[in-house]
Amino acid sequence: MPGVAVRTAAVLLVTVGDGTSFPTAAHLASYAGLAPATRSSGTSIHGEHAPRGINRQLKRAMFLSAFAALHDPASRSYYDRCRARGKTHSQALLRLARQRISVLFAMLRDGTFYEPRLPEAAVA
Repeated sequence: MPGVAVRTAAVLLVTVGDGTSFPTAAHLASYAGLAPATRSSGTSIHGEHAPRGINRQLKRAMFLSAFAALHDPASRSYYDRCRARGKTHSQALLRLARQRISVLFAMLRDGTFYEPRLPEAAVA
């Protein structure tokens, strides 16, 4: 994957392993702290926050991986779409990291390598 070098891959392998302990990509994203959790009590809803039991090392690795992947056309396209919708730089990077963790989960589940795809603007 673009943005995943030796150190990031080592962190991913140590924390995630082969991915069989996570039934879905959403479970892995929640474990990494990349899936927001809504806190509510009765009728009051308190926005979306990071879940409590997260793996900070994995979250940091995915965040830095997303930042490093901004040179990749597909990742940059997704980041630019998030920024165009009004997200801040950090929010857009977290969304990109969330998307990339879904791709990583699919790669681990299927036992395949990363296959780059062209951004939607280049295809049209």
